[in-house]
Amino acid sequence: MSIVSAAFVIFITVVFLLYFIVPKRWQWKVLLIASYCFYSFSDFRYIVFLLLTTMSTYVLARYLERIAIEGKAYIKENKSTLSKEERKEYKDTIKKRKQKTVLIAVVFNLLILIVLKYGNFILLNSVSVLKLLWPTLKVYRLNLFVPLGISFYTLQAIGYVVDVYKEQIEADKNFFQYALFLSYFPQIIQGPISRHNQLAHQLYESHSIDYDRMTKGIQLIIWGFIKKLVIADRIGIIVDEIFKHWTVYSGAYLFFGVAAFGMQLYCDFSGGMDIARGVSQVLGIELTLNFRRPYFSCSLEEFWRRWHITLGAFMREYIFYPVSLSKASGRLGKKARNIFGNYIGKKLPTFLAMFLVFILVGIWHGPQWKYIGYGLYNGAIIVSSILLEPIYESVAARLHIDRESKGWRLFRMVRTFAICSMGRFFSRAKSFKIAIKMMLATVLHFNMPSQTLSLTELGIVREDVIMLIVMLCILLIVGILQEKEIRIRDSIASKNIVFRWTIYIGAILLVALYGMYGPGNSGEGFIYEQF
Repeated sequence: MSIVSAAFVIFITVVFLLYFIVPKRWQWKVLLIASYCFYSFSDFRYIVFLLLTTMSTYVLARYLERIAIEGKAYIKENKSTLSKEERKEYKDTIKKRKQKTVLIAVVFNLLILIVLKYGNFILLNSVSVLKLLWPTLKVYRLNLFVPLGISFYTLQAIGYVVDVYKEQIEADKNFFQYALFLSYFPQIIQGPISRHNQLAHQLYESHSIDYDRMTKGIQLIIWGFIKKLVIADRIGIIVDEIFKHWTVYSGAYLFFGVAAFGMQLYCDFSGGMDIARGVSQVLGIELTLNFRRPYFSCSLEEFWRRWHITLGAFMREYIFYPVSLSKASGRLGKKARNIFGNYIGKKLPTFLAMFLVFILVGIWHGPQWKYIGYGLYNGAIIVSSILLEPIYESVAARLHIDRESKGWRLFRMVRTFAICSMGRFFSRAKSFKIAIKMMLATVLHFNMPSQTLSLTELGIVREDVIMLIVMLCILLIVGILQEKEIRIRDSIASKNIVFRWTIYIGAILLVALYGMYGPGNSGEGFIYEQF
């Protein structure tokens, strides 16, 4: 069931009614049943793997907590009889038991993800290598399916177990409540990737109807529908045309196509997040913000702090910091300073950890080489920008450029948008090879043909062109106001009833009349559902 379908509107209406009608102690149970019903609508088989992840991480997290509690109790009871060395040895034993347990939890659930999502990719590439030795070796694809949202709920489950291991949170005692934490229907398909200490207590608590919260949640839902159905799916028609026939277009059109894809992806993904956050807000639950106007970024590094915020936070917390601050990285840094000097040597472990993060981000997006290329592209740009920062400062000083001026900030935003857009070739082109060809064609043949094409020749009618221009201008204005920390929904809510309902009814009509529906349009699903 797509969250922009009429069926979903009916579904959440029923959920809202039941949630606020039943006794408050049953509210979380309504959400649990609704979440599993929602997930089963896509394919009932998917539930098997969701349950595997839920049961394994629930049991192992409880065991982790029990090991820690028993260990502390033993030391407390025998404090007077144990020597300092014996206490240290016992703590080391407890630590090793916990490490083995968390390793089992992480490896088991990663194996489920790897086999289902990357099994054919690994198999086919392995066979390709083996065929160099045995040319007659046959290739067989595994009959695998990838459950929707598996990358999201797997990372959320792993984060939960690691947090219990670090004793940052307590393990859930109630299995069914924990099952709700992993399966909560607004976020299971495409995130955000929530931390247990941020989301779980909100799911388990009771909530009352709140008119202000409900109206703001519905506003956010409608805005998400507009971004997805009115903007993203219109842009998608142009993007599909350019990428389908990319060999006939000049470099300028290829760049236009990939830049348009970046806007399509943003409106598609952030629109889905707005709907998820809006539904949750009606229920009294605040989901973590996953986008913060990424195209206002002045560098690629800042872009990744604003884009898919929860994935970035997961990678920093569980990959980047553990790797960059490890003893091995410390030893590598010392050796690197002797070879490359203090500046590069000191940063080398950080750079390697950063590359690892971006390779994993690329792999997380999908089982294709183009996604690995996407990760390497972003990692290389960010690392090179850090290395070249002293040169940038020197050039700016010599040219007397005010790096705090609005003009320079605007230049940096445009530059970042262009750099980010070029990287999108990897995520949108059919293959790594085609992505490279399109990038080279864009750079080497960036010229407009003698007779320029209009947008109507790229698959959309004149009325759609006008609608896109108007809506993109509105999107820009909304982004600027939000950057200035103007609370638009609060502002609308403070107006008189006539003004408010004119905006509400106009927005609903906009979705109903100008949303892209039916065969040939992508309104049936979101781009990130495949991840």
